[in-house]
Amino acid sequence: MTQPLSGTPSAGTENELDIRGLFRTLWAGKLWIGGMALLFALLALAWTFFARQEWSATAITDSPTVNMLGGFYSQQQFLRNLDVKANLAPVEQPSVMDESYKEFVVQLASWDTRRDFWLQTDYYKQRLVGNSKADAATLDELINNIQYTPGDAARNLNDNVKLIAETAPDANNLLRQYVAFASQRAASHLNDELKGAWAARTMQMKAQVKRQEEVAKAIYNRRLHNVEQALKVAEQHNISRNETEVPPDELPDSELFMLGRPMLQARLENLQAVGPQFDLDYDQNRAMLNTLNVGPTLDPRFQTYRYLRTPEEPVKRDSPRRVFLMIIWGIVGVLVGAGVALTRRRTH
Repeated sequence: MTQPLSGTPSAGTENELDIRGLFRTLWAGKLWIGGMALLFALLALAWTFFARQEWSATAITDSPTVNMLGGFYSQQQFLRNLDVKANLAPVEQPSVMDESYKEFVVQLASWDTRRDFWLQTDYYKQRLVGNSKADAATLDELINNIQYTPGDAARNLNDNVKLIAETAPDANNLLRQYVAFASQRAASHLNDELKGAWAARTMQMKAQVKRQEEVAKAIYNRRLHNVEQALKVAEQHNISRNETEVPPDELPDSELFMLGRPMLQARLENLQAVGPQFDLDYDQNRAMLNTLNVGPTLDPRFQTYRYLRTPEEPVKRDSPRRVFLMIIWGIVGVLVGAGVALTRRRTH
């Protein structure tokens, strides 16, 4: 094997990093390093004054109280009671407050709700440039600036919504307007459902009352016909008095003629005067139908939510983060300055 000569430097020695020399070079170029760090930090600071600002406001919501629903609660509960009486309602069903809040959450997270909200705001109209593509991109960005996060019962987290705008007052005001806008749309949908359900219950009640009337009328006509036939038989056989000891109510229809003409005539006149007979259920259904015929009283602006965290003006800006950017770009300046210092050292 060939041994290297003692006076010949090895390849490992040539590739060794001179740490002490590196630090000496960096120390010698400290002005470049510090200057570059300061320059990049100042450039980042200057950029933050011209960059678009982003402020975010947050709201946390929960299901409303009974008072917030107003007349909608009582009318919806009225329909539910009808279903319970008719055995049409499930054994367990969510409360009216929970159903109302569920519709509110659907509207709050809906893409169409966010789009329709921005289309009617001055905030969006002021940013129109007349170019269809640019305006569509602006609208899409604004839609994404409303962010809904569903709650997590396992982690005891409620639903929250965040809105990003260019100023703190805009973020606060627009978020309040959006929550109210979503609630109004939810109330409109709930009122439409109430009207549809009310109309369906009215038709069902009308059909039930009509059926009870037909049944009562059929029973009346049959009884009237039996008495008339019995009276004819009694007249044909000249039966002028009661010839049976069976109580009249227990006497079969085929033997009614034995009651005699006077009693049968009195019974016939009584049936004609009284008319069909109805039970208590018919009277109750008739009264309920009169109530349903009036129709629901709709409140277009009842509140379908309540705040657990009311939106406020944010005190900290989301973007640009001035101190963070100055630190990051200052570090970049240090690296650039170190590179310049090392480059200048090699050229000498």
